[in-house]
Amino acid sequence: MTVPTVTQQLATELGQLLLRKNLSITTAESCTGGGISYAITAISGSSAYLDRSFITYSNKAKQQMLGVKSATLLQFGAVSEETVVEMARGAALAAGSGVAIAVSGIAGPTGGSAQKPVGTVCFGFAVEGHVVSTTLVFAGDREQIRQQSIDFALQQTILLLTAEFT
Repeated sequence: MTVPTVTQQLATELGQLLLRKNLSITTAESCTGGGISYAITAISGSSAYLDRSFITYSNKAKQQMLGVKSATLLQFGAVSEETVVEMARGAALAAGSGVAIAVSGIAGPTGGSAQKPVGTVCFGFAVEGHVVSTTLVFAGDREQIRQQSIDFALQQTILLLTAEFT
């Protein structure tokens, strides 16, 4: 498996930012299945800022590994901003990291609904105690949706690390 050039550039830029800011990062991934971590660890020297990541594909894993509340999953579903916020907080806490990326979505081709169509991906970002979330709907097949999610997660983390609150 190779990392696309754009993804590699984003992962390199993110790593440089983390090193400059003396921060570590972790990920809590569902629909990307470790793809964000794979991109980060494709960069030589990434062990200086990434200690561990979590692939929490099932609700049970989200609860056990990240402390996502069952009430959150029941009320909002696994693919929700409420869930990824809890995933990001839980991952940051479990890893002792200043930065956490959480992602949960419907990569397809099945699993979509009228409210949450295939391509719906929720992102949560914890950066030094600040947590933000967003939801996007990507077009394409399963692989394309996953790759777009990985790239967006890296891009957004870079933007948040350069924002005024860090």
